[in-house]
Amino acid sequence: MTNRVEVSAAVIERPDGAFLMASRPPGKVYAGWWEFPGGKVEPGETPRQALDRELREELGIAVRQAYPWLVRDYDYEHARVRLNFFRVVDWAGEPHPHEGQGMAWVHAERPEVAPILPANGPILKGLSLPLTYAISAAAELGESLFLDRLEARLGAGLRLVQLREKGLPADRLARLAREVAARCREHGARLLVNGDLALAADCADGAHLPSARLMALEARPDLPWAGASCHDARELEHAARLGLDFVVLGPVLPTASHPGAASLDWTGFAALAAGRPMPVFALGGLAPTDLDRARRAGAHGIAMKRGIWT
Repeated sequence: MTNRVEVSAAVIERPDGAFLMASRPPGKVYAGWWEFPGGKVEPGETPRQALDRELREELGIAVRQAYPWLVRDYDYEHARVRLNFFRVVDWAGEPHPHEGQGMAWVHAERPEVAPILPANGPILKGLSLPLTYAISAAAELGESLFLDRLEARLGAGLRLVQLREKGLPADRLARLAREVAARCREHGARLLVNGDLALAADCADGAHLPSARLMALEARPDLPWAGASCHDARELEHAARLGLDFVVLGPVLPTASHPGAASLDWTGFAALAAGRPMPVFALGGLAPTDLDRARRAGAHGIAMKRGIWT
């Protein structure tokens, strides 16, 4: 079996949420199909060095800030590739096509170009995930105060919420889930329910699986969105095999809820998150100010419980 061709791919993103895509020029395989800019990693290069070179050659821009993101394998008829995706958030120069390719700024939820190369299609779903994932705190705050703060955070732009209230009786949890779901829908946010697949199917956008539930599954839940909590490489690999949409990895730092428990620290988090095919949120002792540090360590974003509601 031949080795995979290493490729660096750039998700060049503007502050308004649009991403740059390019069409393959005439004469190339899949001519006219759209993809994220990038190209092959040359001998002696790192994927990041290849990214910088390719964007300079293809688009005439100099990368200032790029976060490592996903690594996905794909088998085309003509090649087996490994795509190293970076999210490029700062660059010098205005992108211009230097190789006869078309260019378009698109949005993950409604890509305005077609056809998109098969290897790039699943990436758009990951890009539709926001950078902040909020975990509910109704038990700590009280349901009324939690709902007030949820409304305020949704109004300020929160777009992904996990309802995780293990101590609530089933009937109260169901009522709370429907109330949270209604508020999320009003603001265009997604709600995932922790653990309860039936309740998730009834009123939410998907489910979040605790690690024990993740490891007991042999197939992905039949829901639009499915995420999971992971703590080690074995759990991360199982989540990837199931084709989950994202995972949460932690704890990164010590937490008030588990004093004295072992944490990964940023070095351990980066080692575990590297090379994963799905977005990885960092969790554990984090605040909104930790977002840049998390992304530099390979995280898609950060998941918070206390840090988001205070």
